[in-house]
Amino acid sequence: MPYLDSIFRVLLVGLVLGAGLPALFAVGLVSYSAGSGEVDVDGATRAPNPALKFLGLLLFAFVGLVIVAAILWITRTTVIHHFDVDLFPFVPKK
Repeated sequence: MPYLDSIFRVLLVGLVLGAGLPALFAVGLVSYSAGSGEVDVDGATRAPNPALKFLGLLLFAFVGLVIVAAILWITRTTVIHHFDVDLFPFVPKK
């Protein structure tokens, strides 16, 4: 059963990071685009919505932070070795 548990964990992380982050980025694009005022095809104008723009920027920042954290997670032993800084002190060392 430990193999099945490991497979489930990998599947869950793959779904969250592999499909969840691009989905959040897409929602950020849609909300940022809807938040900026624009002219429709029929000539009607929409007023800018600062709340949707802020939501889009917030989602962009969140996706960026997750990417930076993932890169730092992958390179954590190298960072510890060269700079003697443990960025994830709560994780036990191997």
